[in-house]
Amino acid sequence: MSTSPLITHVRGDDPALRDREVQRVIDDLLGDDDRSFALDDHSIAGRRRAGSSASEDDTGGDGESLELPVFSAITTALQSPPFMTNCRVVVVRDIGNLSKDQTQWFVDYLASPLDSSRLVLVAGGGKTPAALEKAMKAAKVDIVGPSSEKTDEVLQSEVREAGITLSADATRHITERLGEDAGRVPELVELLRSTYGDGTALDAEQVDAYIGDLGTAGRFDLANAIDRGDVGSALEVLHRMLTATSARQDKPVHPLVVMAMLVSHYQRFMRLDDPSIVTKEQAAEVLGMRSAGGARFPLDAARRLGSDGLREAMGLLAEAEIDLRGNAGADERTVIEILVARLAHLSRRRARPAARSRR
Repeated sequence: MSTSPLITHVRGDDPALRDREVQRVIDDLLGDDDRSFALDDHSIAGRRRAGSSASEDDTGGDGESLELPVFSAITTALQSPPFMTNCRVVVVRDIGNLSKDQTQWFVDYLASPLDSSRLVLVAGGGKTPAALEKAMKAAKVDIVGPSSEKTDEVLQSEVREAGITLSADATRHITERLGEDAGRVPELVELLRSTYGDGTALDAEQVDAYIGDLGTAGRFDLANAIDRGDVGSALEVLHRMLTATSARQDKPVHPLVVMAMLVSHYQRFMRLDDPSIVTKEQAAEVLGMRSAGGARFPLDAARRLGSDGLREAMGLLAEAEIDLRGNAGADERTVIEILVARLAHLSRRRARPAARSRR
C-alpha cells in the first residue's frame, strides 16, 4: 500500500468505461482494507444559480462552495488520518463541476498531500479546470484511463479476455449496432460469455438478440456515408443521430446541429476546390491538419464532386437552412432527411463519370 500513488487522475469520455477504470484503481488502492472504513466516494454536482449560465456558476468564486456538505466531507476525509486501515481512499468524481474556490483548494492540496490519504480525481461533469490540470501536471500525478474508447477496439479486447470467438459478421453487426456507445461492450460480452460459455464461436444471428437498442452515431459516420453516395446508410445514421442516446450523449442530436455539421463538412471541401492544390500535404496545410495522411480523404472527395458538384451541394445546404427556419412548412426532421438523401445522391451521381473513365 505504501508504494501506491498519493494522487490518481482517471480520464475518459465514456462514463461506463471510465467507471470501470475507477473501480480498478479503487481495488488496487484498497487491497485487503475494509472499504466501509477506508473508502470515501463523492461526486461534485453541477450547480446552477437562478439566472446564471453553467460557466458563470461553475467558475464563480464566492467561497460558499467550500462549505457545501459534499465538499466539506471531501476536505475532512483528505485531511483526516485513516481509522483501522492502512490509508484512506478518497474518490472525487465529476471534477469538471468544481467551482473556482474548490479548484483552488485541490491545487493547494496537490502541493502538499497527506501521506495517509489516496486521492482519486475522476473526469466528468465538463472540462477539467485548467488550474487543476496544471497542478496535476506539476505534481506528476498518476494518470490512467480506458486504453481505448473506440467500439471495435474495446470489443476486440473484451472478446479476447472473455475467451469467446466472434465471426467477422458478428463483429461487424455489433459495432454497427452499438455505434459510438463503446461503454455497452463489456456488459454485452459478459452476457454472451455467460449465455454461451467459454470458448464458444458466435455468429451474427446468435449475438443479435442480446445487443438491444441502436447506439449513437457520430458525424463522421454520417459524412462518410454521404461521401460514399450510400443514401440508405446515410439515412440510417441520421436516424440514429436524431433518436438515439447513450451514456456519453444524453440527448439526441438536434437537426440544426446536423445542419451545422454538414455545412462545416462541405466548407472544408470548398477550401480544397483549387487547381493548385494537388497533394495531400498541400491539402493538410490548407485545412490546418497536422497529418497529411488524413487529408487524402477530403481531397479525393472534393475532386469527385468538382466545382459544379460543390456549388450544387452548397445550394442544397442553403435551401435546407431556409426550410429549417420554417419556409417549407415541413418539420425539421423531414427537411434534414431530404437534405441528407440529396447530398448522398449527389455524391453517387458525381462519382459515376470517374468510375466510367477507369474502365
